[in-house]
Amino acid sequence: MPAQSQASSNPGAIYRVDKFTVPVAAREEFLDRVSATHALLREQVGFAGDIILEQASGPGVFNFVTMVEWEGPEAIARAGEAVARMHSETGFDRLEMMDRLGIKADIANYRPLSV
Repeated sequence: MPAQSQASSNPGAIYRVDKFTVPVAAREEFLDRVSATHALLREQVGFAGDIILEQASGPGVFNFVTMVEWEGPEAIARAGEAVARMHSETGFDRLEMMDRLGIKADIANYRPLSV
């Protein structure tokens, strides 16, 4: 039986994929922040689903990957604004945390391909 695609049936979907290299000592604080952020994202209009992954094996550089599916570009833009408001209201500085904890990130938006 051929494998079926797990991608959304929405051709306009946008996927935010964040990959992180997180030192062991930073794991708890990092996951606390990721959990808070994803709780906010799940409440946003246009949110279609998410997953938070921790590397189980392999030689990969990134030990955490998060992915959020959005209905389209407008939804991801609004979500970015909501996250910025949350950071402002709580005094959180993402770059300061990442620098302090030695976290490296690769962050980008992706679109599905029909192949």
